[in-house]
Amino acid sequence: MDTETIKAKNNGLLYAMEDEKAIQLNEQNATSILTLIAAAGKNNALGKDNDLIWHISNDLKRFKRLTSGHAIIMGRKTFESMPKALPNRTNIVLTTRKDFTAAGATVVHSIEAALEQIKGDAQPFIIGGGEIYRLFMERCDRIELTRVHHDFEADVYFPEIDLTQWKEVAREDIFASEDQPYNYSFITYEKQ
Repeated sequence: MDTETIKAKNNGLLYAMEDEKAIQLNEQNATSILTLIAAAGKNNALGKDNDLIWHISNDLKRFKRLTSGHAIIMGRKTFESMPKALPNRTNIVLTTRKDFTAAGATVVHSIEAALEQIKGDAQPFIIGGGEIYRLFMERCDRIELTRVHHDFEADVYFPEIDLTQWKEVAREDIFASEDQPYNYSFITYEKQ
């Protein structure tokens, strides 16, 4: 076999391998479920003064269980409200501030750059705040919502869920107790 034939076969094999990698990456991205996760009041209240309005231990445990091992995308204010980057997660901060740095997190300046960072994750999460939820609502496949059945005063709100586009597929209702003064529900929505 001459050198040109060997080179042509090797190039063909290289292209075939590159095509296979592209197919695998596309299949992996196609099976990725971009999930928006939030806790919101009956009036869609999320927070006030860059802090949570309530403290529901079961909600925090659920958040940790669902997001551990995955990428999480958040806005700058959400990141700044936390004591540090969340452990056992790939923390991604989306901000327009070009000079912003975040210890333990990757800082990006566009939705596309954020989405590039989550490639290969089977279930990346959008964790807030309100503007970030609005930016990603149309791109998400699932919503994991803790609905706190009470109206709260807030300065950040969760976007309305359009029930012509989203279908409730699971719900667990939890009633107020001595430790927790609010009824709340864990609700899963999937895009129709």
